[in-house]
Amino acid sequence: MAETLEGPVLEPAAGGAPEQVVLFLHGVGADGNDLIGLAPSFQKTLPGALFLSPHAPFPFDLGPTGRQWFSIQDLNIRLDGVRRAAPILDAFIDETLEAHGLGADRLALVGFSQGTMMSLHVGLRRAAPVACILGYSGMLVGPERLAAEIRSRPPVMLVHGDADPVVPFSSLAGAVEALEANGLDVDSHVCPGLGHGIGADGLRLGMEFLGRVFGRPPA
Repeated sequence: MAETLEGPVLEPAAGGAPEQVVLFLHGVGADGNDLIGLAPSFQKTLPGALFLSPHAPFPFDLGPTGRQWFSIQDLNIRLDGVRRAAPILDAFIDETLEAHGLGADRLALVGFSQGTMMSLHVGLRRAAPVACILGYSGMLVGPERLAAEIRSRPPVMLVHGDADPVVPFSSLAGAVEALEANGLDVDSHVCPGLGHGIGADGLRLGMEFLGRVFGRPPA
């Protein structure tokens, strides 16, 4: 596979070998630098975690800079785009876990927008369950395909602003319904007045969620 992923990294605050890996997946038109700034906050809950924020594999095709997991020029083929990028992300996850001698139960996927779409698609189709999936301002792509393709059921938290002008707020309810119908434990939260972004409440909820998953007390 020609495409490989790379991007900014924040080493464990506690020093030594990582106890967990937190993988940030950014939205369309951004790059890995967009989410790595969240890592110092999450470090307060997970001081032993390694934080990775890879750049998506493809250049953003609607602007001069940025990256994308898949094109948004035709939203009717969104599922095809997710499927094309999925093996690239899967390979990166495998390489990362192997490099640090960790199992999938030590990996948290944290996505924003298109990164949430990728997290849900890939995370639910891996044979060995990841520790959890935390998604902001995203959606579940191809919910009608999930029952036939799901291989694992990690805990999921979804956070969405009710004033999101980019990814419809209704996507939250649709994702929760489909995930729960397929046997997943889903925690969802609405951020009143929030547009397409991650607010202070969402950040706090995400930190608490990862802390619970990994057995860490609240920061």
